[in-house]
Amino acid sequence: MIPFLDLKAPHVELHDEVMEAIGRVVSSGWYVLGPEVDAFEADYAAYCEASHCVGMANGLDALHLALRAMGVGHGDEVIVPSNTYIATWLAVSQCGATPVAVEPVEATYNMDPGKIEAAITPRTKVILPVHLYGQPADIDPILDIARRHGLRVLEDGAQSHGARYKGRRIGSHGDAVAWSFYPGKNLGALGDAGAVTTDDSVLADRIRVLRNYGSRVKYVNEVQGYNSRLDPIQAAVLRVKLKHLDSWNSRRETIAGNYLHGLKDSGLILPVVPSWAQPAWHLFVVRSARRDELQAQLTSAGIGTLIHYPIPPHLQKAYETEGGAGVGHPIAERMAKEVISLPIGPHLSSAQTCRVIDGVLLHA
Repeated sequence: MIPFLDLKAPHVELHDEVMEAIGRVVSSGWYVLGPEVDAFEADYAAYCEASHCVGMANGLDALHLALRAMGVGHGDEVIVPSNTYIATWLAVSQCGATPVAVEPVEATYNMDPGKIEAAITPRTKVILPVHLYGQPADIDPILDIARRHGLRVLEDGAQSHGARYKGRRIGSHGDAVAWSFYPGKNLGALGDAGAVTTDDSVLADRIRVLRNYGSRVKYVNEVQGYNSRLDPIQAAVLRVKLKHLDSWNSRRETIAGNYLHGLKDSGLILPVVPSWAQPAWHLFVVRSARRDELQAQLTSAGIGTLIHYPIPPHLQKAYETEGGAGVGHPIAERMAKEVISLPIGPHLSSAQTCRVIDGVLLHA
């Protein structure tokens, strides 16, 4: 069986480093925030070419608290992609605001900048593009629209650790970037973890206060905050893995190149990489009108695949009474019926990659 993603392999490769890092936290006696979290925040901010990093419990909280820090609340609207994981929408709803969906560019799956202005109303506060599948969204035109309309830009970077837009790492192009370190991400923890990176010191300070019960001084609560603090053990493990992220992303890039070459005559719709983008290749997503049949045949051949994502947020039961319920988003709906993600990860071997290519060509 070729797994879709081998979650154990990174910890086999880095076993001694990871165990040493965990032991260091256990021996320290400091189990909430503290020096290990501070160190990871400094390391990750530098990696992302950002001034600040604020660690949190998970990626959804990173989105939610960043929106809260931007002043998003009841009655506001946030522009989101129609084609994304539901967490992007949930963060908006948790603020009491309304997600307003914009369709993607078909070639890249990311939010279409040309469709954003039509979605702006007097209630719009933030534009929230997602760097989906590790492919950078086209940020410059989005930032231009935001500046002209007095809006903030919060990027969802949950799948784009190490990706570059016009030569610069994703991390601080907009007002802030929300990150997830869920175990399956390019930079994954041993459980849930998240962060926000930004160049805005005021915004970073607000988020730090919000994540810690609305407090910066013990027992002094400035606002009604939350409990969403990055765990020191997760921070320590992430510090170890961060040193290997570029190397692991390079392995992913090699696999993606092999797929693009090996599947060019398959009849599938393959990923398109704009000249200004350097993807992190979190996922390798292809499209097929016979997707379900292809997936079943690959499964029978021992090749693991996943669908990212089978139901667009606007068609989920969770949004049947809000967030544009009843409004069609045909591009996202068509993609949901056609996309299939092939195995990709830094520990997928060349032989396994060839088996996947052969399996797809046999059944595509």
